[in-house]
Amino acid sequence: MSEKTDTSFASRWARLDKGQLIKWTVYSLLLLNWGYYAVEEFYISSHVLRQGGTFLQWTEEFATTIDEFAWFGLLFMFELETYALDDSLEKPWVKWSVHGMRLVCYLFLAHTVFARVNSMVDVFAVESSPEITRLCQVADQEISFADNFRYEIVSAKNCNTLSSDSVFYMLDPSVITDSEGFALEKKHAWVDFQDALMWLLVVWAIELAVWLQNRDITGGVLMVVSHSARVGYVVLFAHAVFWAWTGHWVWGWDQFLWIAGFWAIEKNLSEWREEIREEHPETA
Repeated sequence: MSEKTDTSFASRWARLDKGQLIKWTVYSLLLLNWGYYAVEEFYISSHVLRQGGTFLQWTEEFATTIDEFAWFGLLFMFELETYALDDSLEKPWVKWSVHGMRLVCYLFLAHTVFARVNSMVDVFAVESSPEITRLCQVADQEISFADNFRYEIVSAKNCNTLSSDSVFYMLDPSVITDSEGFALEKKHAWVDFQDALMWLLVVWAIELAVWLQNRDITGGVLMVVSHSARVGYVVLFAHAVFWAWTGHWVWGWDQFLWIAGFWAIEKNLSEWREEIREEHPETA
C-alpha cells in the first residue's frame, strides 16, 4: 500500500504544473499582505486623523489598501487575457468586460498617484515649529510622535525618552516629529511617489505587449519599447531594498511578491508569443 501511495503521489507531482503552483502561491501571499496593509493603515489613520478629516484625507491614508485592490484587479485581468482565456476573447462581451475592468482599476490607480503627489507636496511644505524646542511642551495634548511610521502618544512620562532634539515639525495637527524623523518622512514620500509612477510604466509596457500580441505581432519597434520599459523592475526592486533598510520588511517583501506576480504575466506573454510565431510565422 505504501509503495502504491508513494507512486501515486509522485505521479501527481510529476503532472503538476510547477509554474502555476508558484504563481498562485505568490498571488495568495499577496492577498495576505493586503490584509496586513489594511490593518496598518487603520493604525496610522487613527493617529494622523484623530481629530477628523475629509473623505479625501481618509482615502489618502488608505491609499495603499485601495492601490493593492486595483492591482489585484489588473493582475487577475492580465492573467485571464494572457493565460486562462483563449478563443473566449474573440467574443466581444468577454473582451470588453476584461478591458472595462482594467479601465476601472486604472481609475483607482490614478487616485493612488494623486494621493502620493498630495502627500509629497504636504510633507515637503512642512516647516519647523520654532515655538517648540522640547517634546515635553506638547505632552498630554493627544499629539503623537512619529518615527518612521511608528506612532506613540506624547505624555509627561515618555516625552523625554522619545526625542532629545530641539527642532520639531508638525506633520499634522495631531502628529509631530523631530529632524531625523522629518528627513526620513520626506524620503518615504519621494520613494512612494516614484514607486507609483514606475509601476504604471511597467504595467503600460505590459498593456502595449498585450495589444500587439492580440494582433499577432511579436516583434518590431513597439515590441522593443514594451520590453525596454520593463527596466523599471530594477527601480522597483531598489525601492524594496530601501524599505527593508528602513526597517519595513513587510513592505519590501510585498514589493518582491508583486514583482514576482507580474513576472508571471511576463512569462504568460512569452509563451503566448511562441504560440503566435508557430501558428502565424508570416505575421509574427
